[in-house]
Formats: sequence, C-alpha cells, structure tokens
Amino acid sequence: MEIRIPKRTLTEGLSILERIIPSRSTNPILTYLPIEASERGLTLQGTNGEVDLEVRLAAEVQGAGRVLVPASTFAQVVRGAPGELIELSLTGEGRLELSSSTFNTLLSTAPPEGYPELSFAPSPQERMPALGLARAITRVRYAASQEEYRAIFRGVQLEMSSRRLRAVASDGFRLARYDLPLEGLPSRKLVVPARTADEIVRVFKDAEEELAFAVEEGSLTLAGRAVRMAVKLMEGEFPDYERVIPQSFVLEATLPAEAFRESLKRVALMADRNNHRVNLTFTPGRLGIDAEGDYGRGREEMEVELSGETQMLAAYNARYLIEALAPVEGAVRLRLSGPTTPSVLQAVEDAGYLAVVVPLRV
Repeated sequence: MEIRIPKRTLTEGLSILERIIPSRSTNPILTYLPIEASERGLTLQGTNGEVDLEVRLAAEVQGAGRVLVPASTFAQVVRGAPGELIELSLTGEGRLELSSSTFNTLLSTAPPEGYPELSFAPSPQERMPALGLARAITRVRYAASQEEYRAIFRGVQLEMSSRRLRAVASDGFRLARYDLPLEGLPSRKLVVPARTADEIVRVFKDAEEELAFAVEEGSLTLAGRAVRMAVKLMEGEFPDYERVIPQSFVLEATLPAEAFRESLKRVALMADRNNHRVNLTFTPGRLGIDAEGDYGRGREEMEVELSGETQMLAAYNARYLIEALAPVEGAVRLRLSGPTTPSVLQAVEDAGYLAVVVPLRV
C-alpha cells in the first residue's frame, strides 16, 4: 500500500475528524484513526461512540489496505511535515512510513479487526441542502438545555414535512423555532443531542451541496460528496411546545436587533449576577433599558415603533434576550402578551425565526 497526497488535502480531512476522535477512552481503540487505501482514493474514519465520521480524499494510490494509526500523533506529524506532499507506505513490519521532503518517520500501527463497525445507513435516498440544515440548527441551538435532568430538552428537535424543515430547541424557560421551506421531505420527528448538532453544523456549514439522509435504528446518516456522518438520536420527542407560544399580544415593539442587543450587553454589565435582570420600560416612542446590581446601575434609551399599549414595564434575564437576538439580522419585532407572561421575538426580514422568552416577575 503506497499513497501520495497533498499535505493540504490530508490536513483538511484530518481537521474534520479530529474533534470527534477522543484523546483518551475506556476503549483505547477509539483513539486510533482508520486509514484505508483503495482505487477510490484515501478514506479516513473516526468515532466517539455518538458520532461516526468518514472522509474520502483524492490521492494517488498503489495497492490497497487498511490500517489503524494513533490519531493525535498522526495529525501532529502531518501538520509538522515540511513538504507540500505526503507519502505513506506500509512496511513489512506493519509500520506506516510517512515521508515529506527531507522528513521521514515510522508510526506504529494496530490491526483494523478490533475497530467497531460504523453505523452508516447503506443507501440514503432522501435529500436536503447542507447549508439549510446547518442554518436551521444554528438558529435554535442556543436554547437547548445544558442540565442533565432536562432529558429530552438537551437536544434539538428536527421536524420534517412535505413543506418544511423545522428546528426547535427549549430549556423550559425559553424556546427557539426556525422554519426552512423545503418541498418533499418525509414526515418525521427526531431529536439530535445538542453537542452532536454542533458537530453537524461544524462539518456541513460551508458545504454547498445536497445531503442524502436516512433514519434507521435510532441513527441519522448524512452523506455528502466527500463526507459521511452517522449520529445517534435521542429517544422520544418534545412535549407540545406550541402551547407556550402566545397568540395574542397587548404591546408590539419594532426596533433594530443589533442596536437592541448591544444596548442590552452594556446595561447588563450592571445587572444582578444571579438572575441577570434587566428592566424594559416602554413609553410612547421610547424604550428604557436599565439594570442594577452590586456594582451599580446602568441605563440606556432607544427609539422604537410601538403599537397596542404604549406604557408597560417588563423584566427579563438579559442573557436570554441577547441570545434570542443573536440570529436576527435587521429589525426585530418584540411582542408582549403581558408583563409576566411569555414574550415573542420575531425577525422582521426572516419569517422563519421565532423565539419565546418568559419575563421575570417584576
């Protein structure tokens, strides 16, 4: 088995895999990187038990074979290689020889038989845009719970239908929902662990291609031109979250999302460290933002367009508002159903995004 591959190509492939290959594991074989040479080129694989990844790279290959190398060491050696070309060959002693310009090294290997079989669906047929999937997850990921006891809320729910892909996340105190219009998806709901959702975004956020996908036996497979990913799904689905989204409002404010977000950040520096409380005071044409804590008080005013009631005070966890505003570009519409009942944020220029934040008790 002999392989010639540009260093840049190999480095980029390794960067996709490295984050999911553990540096330590109760199963040491998972710290190894399977390398397979065939007439199709070079294939690299990795798994952490929750996410399986496969990357196919163009390379000049003579012969065929599969071998395991220590992933972390191999990646460091490749990155430090002095030349623009990497040459790999398997010696008679079962070592992998790596050469690049004036540099040469021998890496210990392990037999591939002990490596777990990865759980890719054999022939996914359904399709969705990679950028659309990454966008939908990114818009809602912030609202997923980080608490162990929150169970299903530690994931991002993906809802598919013949008209759209919907992503939803909630931690019980806030909710984020994003609808991406798509035709012809099969009807199903599945929940992806939030950390796994991060990996989907990392791998596919710049992929301008359609992904083939399939769901089977508690696993979702996503397949692009050069990358395949299989992720374990969570059992169950979200409760009826639609019930917490208000349908009628007493006050509606429209204002620039970025200016609102930056104002909240400045004022929140003075907020109480426990509940991060900021007060929003609405008066005709104006929004006052203030917070007070152990280190002092901050206040700022903004111009807003108001409809409905024009005077109201509501208090929020500043972090929840700031995170809900992060996906919004342009103007945002803040709708209050009351001073202590759930409020809704919607992007004016992106009808697909909606967030629900519950006010603090005044």
